[in-house]
Amino acid sequence: MTIHKEGYTIIATATVICGAIVFGLSKVLCTDGAWFWIAIAPVVVFFYLVVQFFRLPSRSNRSAANELVAPCDGKVVVIEETEEPEYFKGKRIQVSIFMSPLNVHANWVPCEGEVKFAKYHKGLFLVAWHPKSSTDNERTTIVIQHPNGKEVLFRQIAGAVARRIVYYVKPGQQVSRNEQFGFIKFGSRVDIFLPLGSDVVAQLGDVTKGNETVIARW
Repeated sequence: MTIHKEGYTIIATATVICGAIVFGLSKVLCTDGAWFWIAIAPVVVFFYLVVQFFRLPSRSNRSAANELVAPCDGKVVVIEETEEPEYFKGKRIQVSIFMSPLNVHANWVPCEGEVKFAKYHKGLFLVAWHPKSSTDNERTTIVIQHPNGKEVLFRQIAGAVARRIVYYVKPGQQVSRNEQFGFIKFGSRVDIFLPLGSDVVAQLGDVTKGNETVIARW
């Protein structure tokens, strides 16, 4: 387990702030007394939550070539046939994974292939499960073409807490399994759009692990 590079600055800032608060409390409260430890408990919890949010577990993708894995940790909240208006402009199967602030927030590519499309959109910060968050929130859209010619679209969507989406890929780039394509800071959601006829093995309510859980086959 390591710390994601996106967390270095935030963790350093949190260290300074929390350290200053603890130092200040030590000057007004007896460090041997119960009130001091009660007062610093929320500070310690806050610092722990910040650090654990940016944790980066070591994971290895061993799925078959025709399997697509979850791009993130979270819970499957949507599986439906829908219209994808930005890139495909047609019907696709949508699988949405909601990420709580307690989940690992690194994002992995769901399959190997070539990045055909990558675009960032400014937007609102509706709660991530809101029906319009997929089209109205801050988001990115990325499309990968698998060596078999099929394309998968996945969309990072900011939530009410998230205020920063980071992505690392660009059109023309070759990506492979076990590779991260981005990170979403704090609560968020990822939508995946699959070709019609894909065998979706994920079910509503499933808990996913990014780069490990198989969500579909094609």
